[in-house]
Amino acid sequence: MAMASPANKKKPKSNQTPESQFSYNLNFYSKSKDLHSAISLYDTAISQNTRLNQHNFNTLLYLCSISLNDPSTKELSLQYGFRVFDHMVSNGIKPNEASITAVARLAAAKGDGDYAFDLVKNIGVYNELPRLRTYDPALFCYCENLDGDKAYEVEEHMGRIGVGLEEGEIAALLKVSVETRREERVYGYLQKLRKMVRCVREETAKVIEHWFEVFEGNGVELDVGLVREAVSRNGGGWHGLGWIGKEKWVVRRGSVDAGGKCCCCGEQLVSVDIDDDETERFAESVAGLAMEREVKANFSEFQNWLEKHANYEAIMDGANIGLYQQNFAEGGFSISQLDAVIKDLYHQSGKKRPLIILHNKRLRALLQNPSTRKLIQEWIEKDVLYTTPHGSNDDWYWLYAAVKLRCWLVTNDEMRDHIFELLGSDFFVKWKERHQVRYTFVKGNLELQMPPLFSIVIQESENGSWHVPVAGDGNDSPQSWLCVSRPRSCDALKEASCMEESKDSNDSRCNSKLPTFGRPESLASCKHKLHSRDSFQESDDKITALTGKRKERSPSPS
Repeated sequence: MAMASPANKKKPKSNQTPESQFSYNLNFYSKSKDLHSAISLYDTAISQNTRLNQHNFNTLLYLCSISLNDPSTKELSLQYGFRVFDHMVSNGIKPNEASITAVARLAAAKGDGDYAFDLVKNIGVYNELPRLRTYDPALFCYCENLDGDKAYEVEEHMGRIGVGLEEGEIAALLKVSVETRREERVYGYLQKLRKMVRCVREETAKVIEHWFEVFEGNGVELDVGLVREAVSRNGGGWHGLGWIGKEKWVVRRGSVDAGGKCCCCGEQLVSVDIDDDETERFAESVAGLAMEREVKANFSEFQNWLEKHANYEAIMDGANIGLYQQNFAEGGFSISQLDAVIKDLYHQSGKKRPLIILHNKRLRALLQNPSTRKLIQEWIEKDVLYTTPHGSNDDWYWLYAAVKLRCWLVTNDEMRDHIFELLGSDFFVKWKERHQVRYTFVKGNLELQMPPLFSIVIQESENGSWHVPVAGDGNDSPQSWLCVSRPRSCDALKEASCMEESKDSNDSRCNSKLPTFGRPESLASCKHKLHSRDSFQESDDKITALTGKRKERSPSPS
């Protein structure tokens, strides 16, 4: 077989050392993925006692590992791969994570998952930390051999090190659990998929489909209220209580309409929020960062005020709305735009006004203007307005209020500034999708762009059915939905749900404050209705607390 020669590409310098000449040629063979030439070069270097460095050994190991999929080079890859690694270690060259990963792949190709896993477990000897790719050979080897217990051991080791799973790894663990009929494991990995991905790949969907087609076990019988409470606590879209219902699963492929209704079973999908624990941690994180950057007493005062005025269903970023499209010669702060948003939200939410967060320098100017003074005073009297003090960043105030009260946030701010980067949490994106209301004014007419009617994620309903979005064309838009239900369980839960709702329409277990604004209500969205009758009674004490505090503060420069 003719071998490519690096000399044909570029003539090397004549004064190169044997080591630099070897590195030059090896890099050439690596780029062209020429294993045979690289091995021949290696044998020659060994016979001439050429000294190899870590990069040389890693290049050879890499070439061996990527040649495993070619039947014509697999045997040569295995033969030389382990030989190169032994040579590397015996010469006192420290392997790094890339070295260990390559050898683990060689071991897995031989079906030796134990050796691949031992390499990972002992990587600390070389002062290296494993990555996801370092674990993959052992994990996938065990899964392919249907050795579930050892695959779970790899997963546990990953957890202790802090290496997270991705869809490919979860799908492999799901598949071995399906094949070995581990019901609880299957349930757990479905929940991990729900949390990890928006739409599953087609190959993952087939594993899920297969499970429900062969799974004949009965689920638990649970009180409807208990399931509802779990769904509410989790932010909607899942309960996490295990398999529910009896009878054989009905598995179908179909679609979900624009309103979130499954075209196969008629189930209404919901908009999924972050759960209670995540919400509390999020609020605490925002407050902690705000107090580091704001005057602590000012932000603490706002927190105390908010505790006493917690009946809002929407928070408005006053500056963002008032200054929208005002960058023209006669433009200024538009109070009419704020008023339009207030009125729209007031009617959509069942006559409950939102809270405007505005810097106090804006308030002074508006109160000094006769044309806006009356409206501002009306807002103050009805607790519609909170002004932030001199030197503050009002972003912290409106974000904290929206998170703490679990309500809408009306702003076009994309929240990409450094202060939001400090939050650094995956669920920040999820929270924005569920809570941010954007707006436009087209020829002076307001259009509110409400959050999506439902979330494109795996959903587990309270009747035990599942809806799984399946990705198309490698993106997050579902090509189809996998609908899995137990018809009798669905009918039984609907009947129990109707009976319970007729008994007590204001069930105190529905403890989510998130409004629906005319959308199909989820089971976790009813508590916000309980106090709607007295939400806007005027209080002289409230007015004094709001306006008086602002007057005591030092005025900010114009």
